[in-house]
Amino acid sequence: MRPRGTRRRAWAELLRVSALFSVPGDALAGASAVGLRPSRRTALAIGSSLCLYEAGMALNDWADRDEDAVDRPHRPIPSGRVTPGAALAASAALTVTGLALAARAGRAPLAVATALAATVWAYDLRLKHTRAAPATMAAARALDLLLGATATVAAPATPVAPTGPAAPARRPHRRPPAPAPSGRREPGRRVPAVAALPSAALLGAHTYAVTAVSRHEAHGGSTTAPLGALAATALLGAVASRPPGGATADPTRAAATLTAAAYLRTTAVPLLHAALNPSPPLTRRAVGGGIRAMIPLQAALAARSGATLTGPALMGLAPLARALARKVSPT
Repeated sequence: MRPRGTRRRAWAELLRVSALFSVPGDALAGASAVGLRPSRRTALAIGSSLCLYEAGMALNDWADRDEDAVDRPHRPIPSGRVTPGAALAASAALTVTGLALAARAGRAPLAVATALAATVWAYDLRLKHTRAAPATMAAARALDLLLGATATVAAPATPVAPTGPAAPARRPHRRPPAPAPSGRREPGRRVPAVAALPSAALLGAHTYAVTAVSRHEAHGGSTTAPLGALAATALLGAVASRPPGGATADPTRAAATLTAAAYLRTTAVPLLHAALNPSPPLTRRAVGGGIRAMIPLQAALAARSGATLTGPALMGLAPLARALARKVSPT
């Protein structure tokens, strides 16, 4: 029998545990986009997201076991440290658990989680090596953010605290709140889950760019993919730094600007290195940077929605992800 520590290490590699820190921010950014504080149902959405993400990691290596035997024989399955059957069983169990957690949050979150699970399985089993791969991964991340939004909207309203110097005066119950002067919704107003679609689109665009680069991480050789991702990163950083409706210089704008700058710093440098030297190690480093960059991007999306505490709090996950990535590769 293998030592217990060796088995734990193998499963940590299979499940890419260092990339897990990029997952909770999806649901939290979704909650911020609908103007509500995270709730118990948001926590259920996070749990569901974590399970479905790990299910995808295990299924990915199961589906690629023959390819990895040639290109990455050190991976857990081709090296014999994890059996193919165990990886497939873990993926199925994690998928069922993720859907069960989403069901506890409500019917709408379950519907989104079901679509997310179907997207993950379709990517790993059929679409990964097709031109649809980047778009499929982008859809998965967008759905993950919408999962957090739908779960939070299903909960009793707990509004986000106003970010201005003073709280707005309470209005009579029968009169709807007036729109904010800047055109943005007032912090704390409950809005439909579809209000999270712009944030989901931005996160999906980043995922598309990173996935396009990841298609070359085994053999390298592509300069176009990292250059395209670098251009997309610059555009996304500019958009994420500006709250909707053109906010003035307030805490929302400041938090969004700082977290968007952290996003650019995390992802731009490795992408530039990969563009200048598209070797497999530098391409993999660019992909890893793109995965870690999801954390400051999620923080920026939360901050631009008015959740000026959620954004900086999410940034606390970044050093943890970076430290763990030194021990277990996120790719």
